[in-house]
Amino acid sequence: MSDLYELQLVLDPPDSLPDTDLALLQWHLGERDDDPENPDAYPLLASRGPASRIGGALVGVLVQGARGWALTVRQEVHPDEFDRLRELVVWLGRRTSTFGAIGYLRFLENDVPDVLVADTASGTVRRLTPTSGPAEEIDPIPDPWG
Repeated sequence: MSDLYELQLVLDPPDSLPDTDLALLQWHLGERDDDPENPDAYPLLASRGPASRIGGALVGVLVQGARGWALTVRQEVHPDEFDRLRELVVWLGRRTSTFGAIGYLRFLENDVPDVLVADTASGTVRRLTPTSGPAEEIDPIPDPWG
C-alpha cells in the first residue's frame, strides 16, 4: 500500500500575471533559485523524470503563448504536502483564465480521480468526486459516427 497521489494541473494563467506571481510560480516549478521567505519551503511542482509509483513522467511546464500563459503539471504528491499544495492550487485558481476542469487528484490505488474545477467568476477551486454505478465497457475515445 502506498500513500502517494497523482496531481495533474492544466490551466492558463493570464498574460497580465504580475511579475511577483510569475516568479513564485516559476520557483514552484524549479525554474528559479530564489530563497523563500519560509526556510522550510520547497518547490511543490519541480519533480521531473520517471514517476516512482504512479507511472508515466513527472512534468511541470509554463510557457507563454498567444492567449497568455499555459501551465501543465503532473506530479507525485504525498499527503504531508497537502496543506501547502491546497494553498498553491487555490492561489492558482484565483489567477487562472481557465473555467471548468483544471486537473485532477488521484490516490495511487484508485481507478478514478477527483476532478479539480475552477470557477473564474468567484476565483475558487473545488474538488468533485465522480460517482459511478456498475462498471460499463465503453471505448476510451468515443466514436463520433457510431
